[in-house]
Amino acid sequence: MGEGLDDILAQQLDVVFCGINPGVTAAAQGHHFAGRGNRFWRTLHLAGFTSQQLLPERDRSILDYGCGLTAVVERPTARADQLSAHEFAAAAAAFERKIGSYAPRFVAFLGKAAYCALSAQRDVTWGPQSKTFGNAAVWVLPNPSGRNRAFSLQQLVEAYRQLCVAAGGRPL
Repeated sequence: MGEGLDDILAQQLDVVFCGINPGVTAAAQGHHFAGRGNRFWRTLHLAGFTSQQLLPERDRSILDYGCGLTAVVERPTARADQLSAHEFAAAAAAFERKIGSYAPRFVAFLGKAAYCALSAQRDVTWGPQSKTFGNAAVWVLPNPSGRNRAFSLQQLVEAYRQLCVAAGGRPL
């Protein structure tokens, strides 16, 4: 499998969305959340983070909305469960330094798996967390992957909207 995806980050963003790792399609196309069934861009728009639904090909324009994108583990996989605990452990220190150096207000983990691995917690709740990560407030959101059918689009939007409000946005 080829390279991962470049981060889309800038200093002092409102929110950095952290995927677990790039999907195979996203890595092949060179754009975040490019998988056909991925609901990230639609959810982001409907939750009020963006004034229009962005296309994966225009993923860098997320910076215009005070948001950024990264992944905890760089290696692309078809499914997140193809990652090992060792890969999360190996990525942890550098990932926390990255978040600390870019200094976003919030870091939003998309799915519980990555945050559980990085925080050494077995179970976390959805939403805001009591601990910071790289000095950023932590939020755990449902993963928008098309493979995650435990959450409807409406449930995803509501969860993301709560973060939008916490970050000072005015959702639609």
